[in-house]
Amino acid sequence: MVVVGSYVVDLMSRTPHMPKPGETVLGGPFQMGPGGKGGNQAVAASRQGASVTMITKVGQDLFGEEAIKNFEQESIQTTYITKDEHEATGAALIAVDQHSENMIVVSLGACGNLTSEDVQQAREAFINADIILVQLETSIEAVEATINLANELGKPVVLNPAPFQDVRAEVLKKVTYITPNETEASLLTGITVHDEKTAKEAAINLFNAGIPNVIITLGKKGCYIYDGSDQGRLIEGFTVDAVDTTGAGDAFNGGFTTFIASGLSINEAAKRANAVAALSVTKVGTSPAMPTQKEVEHFLEREQVKES
Repeated sequence: MVVVGSYVVDLMSRTPHMPKPGETVLGGPFQMGPGGKGGNQAVAASRQGASVTMITKVGQDLFGEEAIKNFEQESIQTTYITKDEHEATGAALIAVDQHSENMIVVSLGACGNLTSEDVQQAREAFINADIILVQLETSIEAVEATINLANELGKPVVLNPAPFQDVRAEVLKKVTYITPNETEASLLTGITVHDEKTAKEAAINLFNAGIPNVIITLGKKGCYIYDGSDQGRLIEGFTVDAVDTTGAGDAFNGGFTTFIASGLSINEAAKRANAVAALSVTKVGTSPAMPTQKEVEHFLEREQVKES
């Protein structure tokens, strides 16, 4: 699998309340860790057993060195991670108050400078991959180059359209699977998605726009699938005690892409991806919270026992 996307360092601190303009607040504890949608999804996929090659860009700095070390520790191929000569490694500044509300400022830094040339240089990785996963947390140039190259080579491509940016209609038609959440599906279609009925309407809209497999994630409710074969269906989520929901969508996408590449049906891949997402919210953080393959297997076994 090839994952093309962002890498940023998450810099998080607890705070008793969100500071007002000009106010300094004493907070803590402080936590630093790997993040970014591309990096999170690559880790989620690798921990589910996928062989992953990451394509991103980091700075020539300590955070960039740590990024590569982290990917290597997760058994992710780093050959095509390039270093930007001018921009620093991206960072997310996160404040979390006592009610678990958060404020986040993301500076994409180097990964925002990912170019079509960077993508083309990884052509060999695309050739050897079973599937390609890309998000919108880099330049649109790199996203479109990724989708075009995958299409040229006959490789299925999963697009997680987050955070939302406009992608040309002719490029979207080349996507095999699209995985928006409720907000992104609303922005893509103009249909306000808030339940199963409106998810179906939006999914059909995207299918009619030329995308053959639409998966709209609905948080703890699960996900809605439409692939033209029937009237669509809701794949229910799992009930867990959530600690930190940050990164749940990334967990779903990394898991879903892995399971599709392994030959599972779209229904079964979505069900297992729901489990990956559910387990990820029971831990604090993004990449570090991604569950292992063994954890997911044990979780699904326990859920099956509950249902029987």
